[in-house]
Amino acid sequence: MRWLGAVFAGALMWASSARADDAPIKIGVMNDMSSVYAVAGGRETVEAVRMAIDDAGPVLGKKAELIFADHQNKPDVGSAIARRWYDVEGVDAVVDVPNSAVAFAVQSLAKEKKKISLFVGALSSDVTGPKCDNYTTQWAVDTYSLAHVMGAAVLKRGGNRWFFLGADYVFGRALVRDTSAVIEANGGKVLGAVYAPLNTSDFSSFLLQAQPTNPNVIGLANSSDDTVNSIKQAVEFGLTSNGATFAAYVLFLEHVQSITLKTGHGLLLANPFYWDLNDETRAWSKRFEERIGHPPDWDPAMSYSAVFHYLKAVNAAGSRDADAVAAKMRELPVNDFTTKDGKVRIDGRVLRNLYLLQVKKPEESKGKWDLYNVVATVPGDEAFRPLQDGGCPLVKAGSAKP
Repeated sequence: MRWLGAVFAGALMWASSARADDAPIKIGVMNDMSSVYAVAGGRETVEAVRMAIDDAGPVLGKKAELIFADHQNKPDVGSAIARRWYDVEGVDAVVDVPNSAVAFAVQSLAKEKKKISLFVGALSSDVTGPKCDNYTTQWAVDTYSLAHVMGAAVLKRGGNRWFFLGADYVFGRALVRDTSAVIEANGGKVLGAVYAPLNTSDFSSFLLQAQPTNPNVIGLANSSDDTVNSIKQAVEFGLTSNGATFAAYVLFLEHVQSITLKTGHGLLLANPFYWDLNDETRAWSKRFEERIGHPPDWDPAMSYSAVFHYLKAVNAAGSRDADAVAAKMRELPVNDFTTKDGKVRIDGRVLRNLYLLQVKKPEESKGKWDLYNVVATVPGDEAFRPLQDGGCPLVKAGSAKP
């Protein structure tokens, strides 16, 4: 009877596999829902992904499913969530993952399990550089593009003496590294850098280190609430009394309102999306606002774009197999309200336009969320790192194209 037991066990395994193959595609949104990166992301991004699933319609004959979790900005927590999602809950793709340290942990596991990573909030350029793999894509800005678009714009306006206040983990250090390279290559000078823990409330001890250097640019290589607190406290300390300006890399609409247009006007931002760009962005943003209560910032919009393209690729591949889907994602152009004729490169970097935005003066604003002027549109092949310069192991020496 032992052989009957083996046959029965094999049949159970086959049935389980068949059910898994027949199950709906499952998307997992992993991000910060309770701390510094929850603003303009968190559950707002969950809602945007829900919209993408609704708009995509049936995928392999069934509507995709959505789950979500808070990674608490801890790599071990993010890794544990991803492992459970992959091994127990049958998640096919993880989206967003702000905090590059968490993203690296998820990326490593996803590569092992052959699962798709759709990174939006993970901004280290190493994601598509030395850590690149076939299953990971990066949809929004990264530290290279932020450094080059913002760095070049500030340098052009005379900002050539920089002091950095950065987040003390991989994102902040990568952003300082990438921007410093741009500054020094263009004749500017980096006067120093200090790094503060994530979610710091008092930046006084860090800002005091900037004062003696007399910078004309304070580079804020942090994000979200940390950037807001940095700006407010730097103004209080008088760091801008000599005409010094801020280079703030990751700041959202709600943060600009918190700073106020009176304080923040003239501030430059490099964003992948703004709700008021054109009729199409305004139409989608109106739908989003009806659900959330205000227009979207770039994290929800780009998460929609990533998931919508992924689901389109699954249908085109006719399979949930990650290798087949990854190939289709690179083959198909990225087209939605955020992106026109975008491209997923072999290293996973999504090439699309970025926008250099400037915070309006109070008298220029026509409404609560009318906060930016578009200074320039930067094509993707100018904004993002050339393929051959990233160190991606998927790129063969001498075969890279921009």
